[in-house]
Amino acid sequence: MNILVTGGAGFIGSHLSEALLERGHSVHSVDDLSTGSIKNIEHLKGSRGYAYTIGSIFDKALLAELVDWSDAVYHLAAAVGVRLIVEDPVRTIETNVHGTEMVLKLSSKKKRRVIVASTSEVYGKGPGGGPFSEGADLVFGATDRARWAYACSKAIDEFLALAYWRQKAVPTTVVRLFNTVGPRQTGQYGMVVPSLVTQAIRGDDMTVYGTGRQTRCFALVSEVVVAMTDLLECKPSLGKVVNLGSSEEVSILQLAKRIKTMTNSRSKIVFVPYDKAYEAGFEDMQRRVPDLSRARKLVGFRPKATLDDILKSVIDHIRAQRP
Repeated sequence: MNILVTGGAGFIGSHLSEALLERGHSVHSVDDLSTGSIKNIEHLKGSRGYAYTIGSIFDKALLAELVDWSDAVYHLAAAVGVRLIVEDPVRTIETNVHGTEMVLKLSSKKKRRVIVASTSEVYGKGPGGGPFSEGADLVFGATDRARWAYACSKAIDEFLALAYWRQKAVPTTVVRLFNTVGPRQTGQYGMVVPSLVTQAIRGDDMTVYGTGRQTRCFALVSEVVVAMTDLLECKPSLGKVVNLGSSEEVSILQLAKRIKTMTNSRSKIVFVPYDKAYEAGFEDMQRRVPDLSRARKLVGFRPKATLDDILKSVIDHIRAQRP
């Protein structure tokens, strides 16, 4: 198949492109490099069946040409990272909502297969913190808290994708990605694992926001993108939302301690209040655990990588990038 990947020079987009190429598909990545990096796809240049364009999904002529070429579209282009979201909510909302609308409109004309990447952030402040199933209620904070702009915008993306399936028969699937990590992820926009690993390797203070008791589940990117490629031709997934992630739960404080041990770091773990790190009144979800039963049923998704496996892959990558 000919497959278009928007946001293809991003962390997940570059790994997804690799997985698709390994299955014999032709891949064209488009990315404006606002948060992606040409370094992420450097190794793919010259690969058979791979091409890329540095450009924006808001360039309608460009996007129309690429959608016309493709048999399927993976839409990953989005504003990412808590820090970017808090500092630039206008860009967050416009990029996520209008970008997804553009992709779906053009795909609708050609009835292209579309897989839209969403996020576990859409569960918001869901009571109990999970395990969250795809049909769980979504609970957001007040609109004067910029932190929830991302979650709301991605929820609109999901509504749009599912509406195009119901009303216009565009074969769409939404994947809700829980904390996905691995080589090539940057801590520049607030991603916790690469941030803590970089601090530990440098010997800097390792910053833990809030109390550190908030818990997350981290999945290895290479396993997540395999599931995403499996969903491409999975007809029962049409018109559905599918969680992808891991069920191995860890608190952020435990995560920091484990990274410190694995890197033999002398760094100190310091606690930084949310108000100081982001903005006054910043709110965070205290527990975020996915229910993966739908992904298991649809494509047999059973992540095997342990948290230590994942952390080792990130540590090795970041060490290899240092002078």
